[in-house]
Amino acid sequence: MSDETSATSLTTSEADEQQRKAEKRARKRVEEIKGFYHHLTVYLVVNAILFIIDIFSGGGVWFYWVLLGWGIAIAFHASSVFSFLPWTSKEWEERKVRELMAKDSDEHRY
Repeated sequence: MSDETSATSLTTSEADEQQRKAEKRARKRVEEIKGFYHHLTVYLVVNAILFIIDIFSGGGVWFYWVLLGWGIAIAFHASSVFSFLPWTSKEWEERKVRELMAKDSDEHRY
């Protein structure tokens, strides 16, 4: 086997590994999105049922407290999945880790 063939197979192997990592990241992202939509569906169904129970049970309206509290949780979940807030994204987290590691490295250099 020549050096050129060896280098080509190594490059192909590295490309395959990068492809596997990209697919793994994509699958993880799809699972995160799917999890959010599952959470949203359960939220809508359960709150519709609670609304019906509240309307027919009498004694005052209370379902909106559940709607509000759980809605806040849904908003945070959406923010983490779709990165509405910059500090909830994986990219921000990775940048911050690198930043803090560099700062720590600089502080302990002397």
